[in-house]
Amino acid sequence: MKSAIITGASGGMGYQTATLLAKNGYTVFALDKNACERVDNLIPIQVDVTNVESVKSAYEQVLNYTDTVDVIIHFAGVYMLDSLIEISDQDFQKIFSINLFGAFYVNKIFMPLLKKGSKILMTTSELAPLDPLPFTGIYAISKSALDKYAYSLKMELQLLGINVSVVRAGAVSTGMLGVSTDALEKFCKKTTNYECNAKKFKKIVDSVESKSLPPIRIAQKVYKIIKKKKPKFAYKINRNKLLLLLNALPNAWQFGIIKNILKNPKNK
Repeated sequence: MKSAIITGASGGMGYQTATLLAKNGYTVFALDKNACERVDNLIPIQVDVTNVESVKSAYEQVLNYTDTVDVIIHFAGVYMLDSLIEISDQDFQKIFSINLFGAFYVNKIFMPLLKKGSKILMTTSELAPLDPLPFTGIYAISKSALDKYAYSLKMELQLLGINVSVVRAGAVSTGMLGVSTDALEKFCKKTTNYECNAKKFKKIVDSVESKSLPPIRIAQKVYKIIKKKKPKFAYKINRNKLLLLLNALPNAWQFGIIKNILKNPKNK
């Protein structure tokens, strides 16, 4: 029986993927800060991916069941929306701790269980290769760093016969969509440097997050990817046409367009 480690497995894309793999014969070790319910072939393990000792404890628990893992799938992540000059030190560190360092810790600590032919799959974002919009920069930067880390890791692990891929997912109907709206409202209330026009910026956010996919669609795509003998590096899902169009323009045009869209009419 094949085995899989899935982080962020208690909800959304992680849970859908964990249950899908469990139904298809995988022994799934479902890692999350909030352990999900145990079902056939699915073993929940409570872990904080930002804490090395917690990840090591999870590793020891997995060793009670197996000494090899066929695939590690990363869904653990957090969304933030803030100004890069107003974000707290704690939040700046937190998003990198979860979105980047969490993957680094899990991959490094569980590496002894991977064998030739094993796979690592990381969920980055459609924003990873794109120029970020204002106030979403902190999230885009963290996911871009994760994407580049994955690329570098693939360069190295291919020498050991281990494949690394990323899923650059666009909008997905998870709790993150509600989180982004709440974060926008909080930011516009707290900012002292930007007279943020919430209605204008919300239109941009809504356009990026429109036509979201249900999490099961991502799970089904992930399942197809891990079944491939030689998966490619990047898989792009539900790309936003407006973002792609904006990024096709010269940087100066992008800056000008966003400035005109978000400018405060009182500051002419």
